[in-house]
This record gives sequence, structure tokens and C-alpha cells, in this order.
Amino acid sequence: MAEKRDYYEVLGVDRNATLEEIKKAYRKKAIQYHPDKNPGNKEAEEKFKEAAEAYSVLSDPDKKAKYDQFGHAGLGGQAGPDFSGGFGDLNDILNNLFGGGFGGFGGFGGFGGGSRSSGPSQKVYRGRDIRVRVKMTLEEIARGAEKEVMLERNVPCPDCGGKGARNSSDIKTCPACKGSGQVKRVVNGLFGQTVTYSTCQQCGGEGKIVTNPCRTCGGTGLVRKKESVKVSIPAGVENGMQLTVRGAGHAAKNNGVNGDLLVLIEEVEHPNLKRDGNNLSYTKVISIMDAMLGATVEIPCLDGNYKVKVEPGTQSGTIVRLKGKGLPSVNSYGLGDMYVKFIVWIPKKLNRSEKELFESMRNSESFSPAPTKEDKSFFDRLRDIF
Repeated sequence: MAEKRDYYEVLGVDRNATLEEIKKAYRKKAIQYHPDKNPGNKEAEEKFKEAAEAYSVLSDPDKKAKYDQFGHAGLGGQAGPDFSGGFGDLNDILNNLFGGGFGGFGGFGGFGGGSRSSGPSQKVYRGRDIRVRVKMTLEEIARGAEKEVMLERNVPCPDCGGKGARNSSDIKTCPACKGSGQVKRVVNGLFGQTVTYSTCQQCGGEGKIVTNPCRTCGGTGLVRKKESVKVSIPAGVENGMQLTVRGAGHAAKNNGVNGDLLVLIEEVEHPNLKRDGNNLSYTKVISIMDAMLGATVEIPCLDGNYKVKVEPGTQSGTIVRLKGKGLPSVNSYGLGDMYVKFIVWIPKKLNRSEKELFESMRNSESFSPAPTKEDKSFFDRLRDIF
């Protein structure tokens, strides 16, 4: 199965996009890829499903919050809408988005004839993301933790406030693009004029030119700084899971949008407990006497030691379940369980009196193993072979 794309990338919106911007982006994708407009086109159908799934998450505040923090893993596989009953009418989809009044496909431009070009827009920079690893013990995973991480990241220059120049008078409007960041080009053709826009080469799309750069940052508006960031990690995270702290990455040029801090969870192996999802397992070695006569033993759990009864006649390999002594789940309620496996320890050496004692019991019926159903089936299979 192919890895799912980022939902923001699917809709072509920024991570700080408003609900209105998300709706408009989905409307564009729905018009472009709806199966009614692309009959028999499986690729368009899959892209329509992908866009619908992205919209269903990003338009829902609760789902969006989980996705922003945990990515696809935070949705538990329940992100997309159900298309088992069909894809729905495109006009109905669009009317539900904006409350109707669009008059069919023609009202959206692209189906009703004519052409138009988008106007210029000033370039907005986004800072780079920062990825860090955070180690977590099982005890910390069980209850959640707040971790402090040290970062060296780009921050706005304190001397120029991120402008790149100490004085506002040192920042001039680009004479080539008149501050738009883009250069307009008009071509007269057979069917009329075609207007295109390209990034201004003189200002690099910024619309402004710094004539006297700040000496501290060299005109970039950014300086490197070591900082401490506190990261709140919820209970139940797993090894390899990535959490996102929005806006905690590198700052961007021209006071643009900060990048994100990507926190990769690295689970520290526990000396006694093994993890399997939300469940834990522990192996307890008991003496042959405790196995025969029964006993009470202590089992280490994440919230302290618990006393567990060993029933008389416990066989080596017996597993008991401690309900709710496992780990919580990030995406749902409830706790996993703890599974304790008893291993009976057989002494390799006995002194004379001990040996005589066991010799006296060798022929006792109590010490003669009775075959179980599994044993009988095993021997039956052997007999059939030979």
C-alpha cells in the first residue's frame, strides 16, 4: 500500500490555512477530479477520494488537531468518508460547502467558458522544519511527559526585527515589479490576450530591496540562537511515532511563517518488561516448590509492584493476565494488559538429603505426569507416521 500524502499537500494549502481557504481548495479539487467529469478515469477517481479524505479531516477541528500533532497515525485509520454508496452529485457537494447559489458547474469558471489568470501575490516564506529525537522510558510513556529539548534555530534578528535593515527607510520598493514580487507579461494572440506572471528576478519575489543591510544578520533578517523548548508528549506514544509542534522550527525570512518542530519518539528498552502494542509482558521465574504448593509473588508493573497468586500445580509456561496493567492508547480510551509468564526453575544439583527425598517420591502417582490432550494427539500423529 502506497504511503499516504500529507493532507495539506493534497489540497495545496498552507498549514495555517483558514477553514474558508480549505473549503475553496477542496472545491477546486472536487471540480477537477469528480468522477462525473472524468468518466472511466481511475486516476482522477483516486485523486477525488484523496481530496475528500483530506477535506474531511482538515475541516473537522478535532480530527485536524489530532492530525496536526500525530499525523496519519493519530486518526486510527478512520479518516476518510465512505464511498460505498457512490460519490455524490458534484453540485450537491459544492452547495454543501458554500450554502448553494452557484448555478451548476458554469458558476465556478473552468466549465462555463472563458479564461482568466490569477493576479500577482507577494511571496511568503516558510522556515525549515527541525527534527529531534526524544527518548522515553515505559514509565514516562504510561503517564505522558513534558520534555525539554535544546535547539539551535534561526530566529528574527533582534537588531532589525527580522526586516534585514536597521531603518525602514533602507527598504525600498522594487522598481521592476512595483512591490508585487511578480512581473506581468501580456501576449496578444489569435483568441485575445494571455496574461502570465513570473517571479521578479530583481527582488526574488519579495517586492522589496534592502539598500543598507543590517550588519548583525547581513540583511537576511535571521540569526542563529540556542533555545530550550518544552514539548508535551501524551501518554501511549510508540517508538518511531512523530509528533509535530507547530511553529517551533526555524523562523522564515521577511517575518514569514515559522517551520515546525518534528519530535521523533525513541523508546528506551525496559530491563524487565516487553511491549507489544499497548500490552506488556513479564517473565517470572518461580521455584519448583512454589509451582507445586502455590505461593504469592511480586510482579513489577509500571505503577508499582503487585502481588500475584501462583496456583498449586502451576506448570512451567503458564500465563496469567493482569487486566489494565498495560499502556494507554494515544487514539482511544482504555488500557492494555500485562501478561505474566511463569517459568519453573529446576535445580541442577541436589545435596544427599534432598536427593534422597525426591528419590522416595519418584514412584508416587502424584509425581507421574498425566498426559494431556495435546500430548495424546502428538503421540497419535507419531504412531501414524511409523
